[in-house]
Amino acid sequence: MPTLSSLKTGPVRFGVLGLGAIAQTAHLPALAKMRGAEIAALCDNDAAKARGIAQRFSVKNWCTDIDDLLEVPDLDAIVICSPNHAHEVHTLSALKAGKHVLVERPVALSSKGVERLVAAAEKADRLLMVANNHRFRLDAQTLDSFLRGGELGKLVAVRAGAYRRRGPSAPWRQRRQEAGGGAFLELGLPLLDLAGWLTDFPRVKRVSATMERARGANAVEDAMLAMIECDGGFTVTIDTRWNYMGDEDRWWFEVIGTQGSARLSPLRITKEIHGSPVDVSPSGASQRDSATMQSYRSELAHFLAVLRGETSYDAHKDQVRVYKLLDVIYKAADEAKEIRLEK
Repeated sequence: MPTLSSLKTGPVRFGVLGLGAIAQTAHLPALAKMRGAEIAALCDNDAAKARGIAQRFSVKNWCTDIDDLLEVPDLDAIVICSPNHAHEVHTLSALKAGKHVLVERPVALSSKGVERLVAAAEKADRLLMVANNHRFRLDAQTLDSFLRGGELGKLVAVRAGAYRRRGPSAPWRQRRQEAGGGAFLELGLPLLDLAGWLTDFPRVKRVSATMERARGANAVEDAMLAMIECDGGFTVTIDTRWNYMGDEDRWWFEVIGTQGSARLSPLRITKEIHGSPVDVSPSGASQRDSATMQSYRSELAHFLAVLRGETSYDAHKDQVRVYKLLDVIYKAADEAKEIRLEK
């Protein structure tokens, strides 16, 4: 497992590439308060934004080009939050420059791109970590412990979804060639990854999907419903939608087993005990702040711990499986037909 040199002393020096909403609201606030981490440099193609955010977070170095960012002295790691279509090329550049990388979703716009990045990380002997922050939610990790203990019996289904009242504001997010996808990529991919992680990525047999796209074939989808059938009759359904006409955004994730069920946000676990459903939800899974902010802090802390050799991480390899399934889901939606996968 790639780690920092044993000769490294002092804080881990981070550069942050792309200063949009997720960088400003999650990564930068978390890094600024994290012991053992230093925000050493910021980069965004908008000079005024880069300068202003550097002043806000008291960061000396800022620039508008990744080449300049990678030349900042003694930079250990890069957090990549640039637009979707740039993730792969920016990650490759950072790895080739000898930097460890935490990259936001989507890692790349295809599974082939993910395979290239995994190979590049192994060749460079550098850590490549994907920002799958839902894995680090306190409620998700508590649920993971329950599932691995067989508390819910045989798992039969995951039912998940996310509806957002507003669509994307950035023009590039409307164009499929640049964004890679719309509502499902942004809202459904995290749920797809979480479902796979919690259930050990069962083999997929059949995939079907339907989508709504209001602006033509070159635009991203506004809504998508994906249905996945796995070995043993286990099924996953993920329902996503932008521009939802409701009174509030919605997010749900439920795991159904033969002897119980569980849902997140907040965590509720029900088990069959003596033939009756009983609420066995642990009180320790509650939290004061939002699950999103808590998950990003925990994710970055884990990244830091891996770099220091205090824990391990090899989940970038399962991302190839996730993105291959994502490719199939979009193919099923584009062609409006069920796709069967060979063993």
